[in-house]
Amino acid sequence: MAGELKIEDRQEMIDTDGQDYVDPPPAPMFDAEEFRSWSFYRAGLAEFVATFLFVYVSVLAVMGAKRGHGLCSGIGIQGISWAFGGSIFVLVHCTSDLSGGHINPAVTFGLALARKLTVTRAVFYVAMQCLGAMCAAAVVKRFQGKDNYELLGGGANSVSPGYSKGAGLLAELMGTFVLVYTVFTATDPKRRARDPHIPVLAPLAIGFSVAMVHLATIPVTGTGINPARSLGTAILYNKAKPWHDQWVFWVGPLVGAGLAALYHEIVIRALPFKSLR
Repeated sequence: MAGELKIEDRQEMIDTDGQDYVDPPPAPMFDAEEFRSWSFYRAGLAEFVATFLFVYVSVLAVMGAKRGHGLCSGIGIQGISWAFGGSIFVLVHCTSDLSGGHINPAVTFGLALARKLTVTRAVFYVAMQCLGAMCAAAVVKRFQGKDNYELLGGGANSVSPGYSKGAGLLAELMGTFVLVYTVFTATDPKRRARDPHIPVLAPLAIGFSVAMVHLATIPVTGTGINPARSLGTAILYNKAKPWHDQWVFWVGPLVGAGLAALYHEIVIRALPFKSLR
């Protein structure tokens, strides 16, 4: 889920001493050479595997919490939150050098909007992320058994009773804003040039942001902030409520990611105004 750390040469630091820093040029909208590069397909495969593992762990954690009865027999909201955050920390650390470790269509969308990667690569990533999520949900459903899987809700997201769809949309928007803003700041190449330890800490910061958002929004929506995870579980669970609410788990995260990208690039980095200096 981290930004594009080492995918292209254009994203490497221009000055190794971190003194005469120059912003890397934006990625092109389309690059036909990517289709002839093994690294392009390797990155997509890395996104598939990472999203598969993330959804596998997270869905089992959610279902395990629902299986428990009483305060001490299940992992509870805190356990679910740390399962999500911890798995993201591990998987971003493992895949950042291969694909950037997005593991989330909203993160990919935000980075594409900021032109950190090509549109073709972004579309490929999102497709592989959604496929990985569906496969993970299918594996969980297979060994849980259909009856048990449906009894425990299949880990599917929906707006909780007592909350409107507007409240769920806002919760998803704000939660994804926190996540994507963390991704941008933790992987900012200017910070990497100034502080060499930042790339090492980036996966930890991103994982903590995921855990924090889950602690806050699980009571509202079960916490999506990842359209691939929400889509994969909805397809395998295939009940009316998750499908009726599915738009909340796409519109909210994508808008939140877009706002985070614009805030970081325009307000924090002031990139559009540097040419005026």
